[in-house]
Amino acid sequence: MLIAGPTASGKSALAMALARAFGGVVVNADSMQIYRDLRVLTARPTAEEESSVPHRLYGHVDGSVNYSAMRYAAEVAALLAELRESGQLPILVGGTGLYFKALTEGFSAMPPVPEAVRAAFRERADGVATETLHAELAGRDPEMAARLRPSDRMRIMRAIEVHLATGRSLAAFQGAREPGPLAGLDILRLFVSPERETVRAAIDRRFVAMMEQGALTEVERLKARGLDPLLPVMRAHGVPGLIAHLDGAMALDEAVARGQADTRAYAKRQVTWFRHQMEGWEAVAPEAALEVALRALAPTARGLRRR
Repeated sequence: MLIAGPTASGKSALAMALARAFGGVVVNADSMQIYRDLRVLTARPTAEEESSVPHRLYGHVDGSVNYSAMRYAAEVAALLAELRESGQLPILVGGTGLYFKALTEGFSAMPPVPEAVRAAFRERADGVATETLHAELAGRDPEMAARLRPSDRMRIMRAIEVHLATGRSLAAFQGAREPGPLAGLDILRLFVSPERETVRAAIDRRFVAMMEQGALTEVERLKARGLDPLLPVMRAHGVPGLIAHLDGAMALDEAVARGQADTRAYAKRQVTWFRHQMEGWEAVAPEAALEVALRALAPTARGLRRR
């Protein structure tokens, strides 16, 4: 089954409860929780939680890796084959809509960019204004330049890198889709949907708790690695503000407030994404989600037990 929802909505607790009830395996579908560098700041399951029920695809990727939805779908496909053999119920849970879309609808077959091309371009682009890079993209690939905001540095650079590596527009690759490993399957899909103010308050409380649990130390270790600031792990909610604090450019309370605000804005985007991009999902209130899932999964559980 698939469980999605905005951050801090209680979906991970729901997944664990279902894994206990049905002997299932909790499978990560969160693009930040795949990184091992930020257990606290990304609210990854604790070591105790991971030992209480099986968890997969959590914290298995180094922060220096630019992980993709295509790689995620391939890893999930292999994992699903393994779980089918063992008769275990996979419970995929997370808030990354693109990951779920890759699994259920497929994904664009993006070309790999050679590391030498990427490194040379990023060295040249260092210190160059984003608007200037957008102008360069417009000269190379006007179609992608028209699609992207002049302030969207990450996607602008990605489009230029693809053009440098292939001589073709990124748009040409986005049009070709590979089927996802769950395409066409009848699967229970729940979107945990709490009240907006409830989520906002939970996000703020959780960020404070993260700080008490060592989030700043995590970010300090990450900063010391000197990674490319465009890597996904360097843009995790809370990281930019806490790095600014460590650099002496921002007070700690301001960094915390920025992390909270960024996370609240992300939660709003998550709800919007699933409302407009993902068909076939059932929205459920957190307090009703467990009952709905137990009722829907009962026939599946009987089938697993017969094996």
